[in-house]
Amino acid sequence: MKWIEIDKKLAQSGLRAFTGREFLNITGATPVAGKFLLIRYTKRGLLRRLKRGLYAVASRPPSKWAVANRLYQPSYVSLESALSYHGIIPETVYSVTSVTTKSTREFDVTGTSYSFRTIKRHAFSGYRAIEVEGQSVLLAEKPKALADYLYFSYLKKTRLNSRLRLKEVNRRDLLKCLAAFEHTGLMEWFKNDLKIADNGTQH
Repeated sequence: MKWIEIDKKLAQSGLRAFTGREFLNITGATPVAGKFLLIRYTKRGLLRRLKRGLYAVASRPPSKWAVANRLYQPSYVSLESALSYHGIIPETVYSVTSVTTKSTREFDVTGTSYSFRTIKRHAFSGYRAIEVEGQSVLLAEKPKALADYLYFSYLKKTRLNSRLRLKEVNRRDLLKCLAAFEHTGLMEWFKNDLKIADNGTQH
């Protein structure tokens, strides 16, 4: 199968990152032929291997956040990446941070660092799909991004940013997201011991 035909089918599918199985479904290739085509066009630089079993067309790379969603599932973009997006921290974040119900993992894909931190299944909520560079991406909503971040800060698994803009977040919504972790110590720490300059939240 020629590249021009494969490229057309991949473009029509709308998938920017796809698995080997999805490649077979999209192109109609047999498993043996599909494996050969993936190897051939990856070597030629027309396809890019993001990780074992996950590919993208080199000329139409997926957004970093879309890559994060596909690298490790289930997951959604949260923590520093989402805080920066929502304006809760002033810094630009170049790595991509996500949470997952699976084991903590880190990946490096084409020079970008992707980290995934583990939360309990009952706290895996508070995210929605948004469009980034024409692609649907799962991203933590404002209060959940902050709640996830505070959870790991409380556990001392990440350093607390002293420039958090807590006033950007509705306090009632934040408390609801924090309560989802079902951790009494976390709630007490937030209400009584959290010390940052901007220590107020919206009411």
